[in-house]
Amino acid sequence: MDELSPLRLFIMRSAFVALTILILFFHLLPIDTQPVTLFTPELLPPLTEIDPAEARLRALLDQGTNRHLIGPDLLIAFAFAWSLRRPEYVPTLLLALLFLLADLMLQRPPGLWSILALLACENLKGRSRTLRDSTFGAEWIAVAILLTGILIANRFVLFIVLVPAPQLRLSLIELAITVLIYPVVVFITRSVMGVRRAAPGELDALGGRA
Repeated sequence: MDELSPLRLFIMRSAFVALTILILFFHLLPIDTQPVTLFTPELLPPLTEIDPAEARLRALLDQGTNRHLIGPDLLIAFAFAWSLRRPEYVPTLLLALLFLLADLMLQRPPGLWSILALLACENLKGRSRTLRDSTFGAEWIAVAILLTGILIANRFVLFIVLVPAPQLRLSLIELAITVLIYPVVVFITRSVMGVRRAAPGELDALGGRA
């Protein structure tokens, strides 16, 4: 099938929408591993009247100990990989809507992360030809720099408008995991989803030479 045929474009854009929904679905699953109790501490018996395991659990709750599963930002990783390989599959308006949906579903300040992620994707689209002729290492470094820039810009804006930002440690862990898993995302993008770079001389969505 022609990579730029209307049917192919529709299929691949729909596939990215489905991928986004799948990623958000797993993000919203209740996988927080912090201890949970069905009763308030006031209604529970004293520690001396319960078994040692329950006592340790109550102690952890009283100390406010929380443990969270931290994973990569797969949505932006796939958006970067697709923007570099087939920009016509992820047009600006589609990315803007999906990023905004992610902000709303994940309860982030609506629009801020969306704009920063969209600007980064557009930057990669404009550099796709240059990075196509470079090594994967150059692409990986470019992605890492953009992800770091998004993190810094996001926290700076939140600081300016006096909105509490996520814990820096958690944000840095997410950033590191996203950068480390990017090669896996690229492998899946190429080998499983069939999203590959345009060959030299191939027409792009605007009729220009790639």
